[in-house]
Amino acid sequence: MQQLFTRTVWLLGLVSLFTDMASEMLYPVMPLYLKSIGFSVIGIGILEGLAEATAGLSKGYFGKLSDLRARRAPFVQWGYLLSALSKPLMAVWTAPLWVLGARTTDRLGKGIRTGARDAMLSAEATPATRARVFGFHRAMDTLGAAIGPFLALLFLWRFPEHYRTLFLLAFAPGLAAVGVTLLLKDRPAAPAPGREKAGFLSFLRYIPQSSQGYRRLLIGLLAFALVNSSDIFLLLMLKYKGVSDMALIGFYIFYNLIYALAALPAGSLGDRWGLKPTFVTGLLIFALVYGGMAVAGQWWQFGLLFLLYGLYAALTEGIAKAWISHLAEQRDMATAIGAYEGLRSITTLLASTLAGIIWYQFSPTALFGLTAILVMGIVLYFVKWAE
Repeated sequence: MQQLFTRTVWLLGLVSLFTDMASEMLYPVMPLYLKSIGFSVIGIGILEGLAEATAGLSKGYFGKLSDLRARRAPFVQWGYLLSALSKPLMAVWTAPLWVLGARTTDRLGKGIRTGARDAMLSAEATPATRARVFGFHRAMDTLGAAIGPFLALLFLWRFPEHYRTLFLLAFAPGLAAVGVTLLLKDRPAAPAPGREKAGFLSFLRYIPQSSQGYRRLLIGLLAFALVNSSDIFLLLMLKYKGVSDMALIGFYIFYNLIYALAALPAGSLGDRWGLKPTFVTGLLIFALVYGGMAVAGQWWQFGLLFLLYGLYAALTEGIAKAWISHLAEQRDMATAIGAYEGLRSITTLLASTLAGIIWYQFSPTALFGLTAILVMGIVLYFVKWAE
């Protein structure tokens, strides 16, 4: 185990654990908080999408910049610092533009760190172990995502609806994550030759120069992102069907526990069975979950669906990053991952906004049923075209 996971992998895992502990203390209550300060369902969808898209494009830019400078650690350190600082900002003022700015700051921090962090992880693995390394990182990340809502649940049980205080408390684990990043060190590497500069959208030039396998994978991943709206809509669906706030958070904790427990085995499965069949299996489970949410109405049905949703996440999130890392050169790794993450942020804007409109104009059932059908079409694309 020590040979498989290096010191850097462990440190990045701890950083993600603390960061997600902070973020996920807030995520299950985010729709409740936003509704309490006057946001509509459509407004929530637009807010989430704008925050992701505005800051998400920075993932490509900072990924490209990381490759050009052959530096990883500074991007990881500054990225996690910004995300930590954004948590208390959400509680300072409730004006819509301020909330958007605070949420975007959090996503900007993720944009700065994502490509560099994943490139560090890829450099610590071999082609035969990348899915396990990314799976381990997702497991640590998601363990924090399970602990965070549990802490939120305890706090709200003692202090109901004290959402703003919870945002302030989430600063502590975020600060711990920043402390751990200071222990990270870059591997010696020379900056990219030449005078190429990283313009804000210069990462897009990488796509036509990349391999055919990368481009085909990117098309499939972005198609899926276009129909995969924010998880906030899953939580809103539970609320729509009469689930209490405490039970809602409980289901979310359960999902994250399943995700955390399954992420490393899923990575091992990806290394042994293959990345493509593992990922496609995850998409099939996703379609089953969304179709099930359209008709479920009892607590045990929600429990089963959130168990399956945890398995879907384990079979896709880390696997997608490992798949990209197999199709890109190490010198371009942060750019390849950053380009995917940046473009995915734009599709997230569209997905979340469209989801809010479909929910409002038609019904939650229509939203979840349509999503399940569209994902089945995307499965066919991966089966036929992805390498």
